[in-house]
Amino acid sequence: MSASRTLVFALLPLFASCQVFKDQPSDAASAEQVRLQGQLSQADGQLLFQPCQEQRRFVIDDAGATDIMGETAELLAGGPGPLFADVRGRLAASPQSGVDGQLKLERVYRLQHQGWGCDDPNFKRTTLHASGQEPGWSVTVGGRGLVLERQGQQPLALPFLEEQLPEGRLNLSSEANGQRLELWVAPQRCVDPMSGAVQHLMAELRLNGEVLRGCGYYGGARSD
Repeated sequence: MSASRTLVFALLPLFASCQVFKDQPSDAASAEQVRLQGQLSQADGQLLFQPCQEQRRFVIDDAGATDIMGETAELLAGGPGPLFADVRGRLAASPQSGVDGQLKLERVYRLQHQGWGCDDPNFKRTTLHASGQEPGWSVTVGGRGLVLERQGQQPLALPFLEEQLPEGRLNLSSEANGQRLELWVAPQRCVDPMSGAVQHLMAELRLNGEVLRGCGYYGGARSD
């Protein structure tokens, strides 16, 4: 199977915020799915989702068997809620009183206590974000470049080459400004060891011969 490649030359533009958008589906079933960001809370043994900047609340129906109930229980055990959630699913009516409907959940991108959450100014134009600890690093990717940030150093904007691989894997590489960078991501549940945040991508950054591991998620500019 041949891999598809995209060469990106320019640098990352300024980001802007976005909290809700529709995927671009290939069939009628997925046409109803939306990606949403908001807060999760528990009440009467149920999981409730409240979209960012809204008062509506939706009961979670884990239609995609994501185990969000178990993930949420673990995170809430480590600290008080609510939690920020970045998810995809279908909104539907609910016969239950006191709520505005139900969210038939199909995919979880992120669950976290810490971070920007609903106030993330970079979400809309981010295609991919990956980060790790000890030492701290992050890579933020947009349609025109990537920004590498490392603990104790200034952010560095770089052009990159993207390679689509089988099984949903992705490789980004760059050789510019004296840096040799490769970022590998794969669809696999990943937990940040310091914050406990759950993300849907496993990430590995190879920087000038050093291997750094972490987690990642697709941003609002990517509909995967």
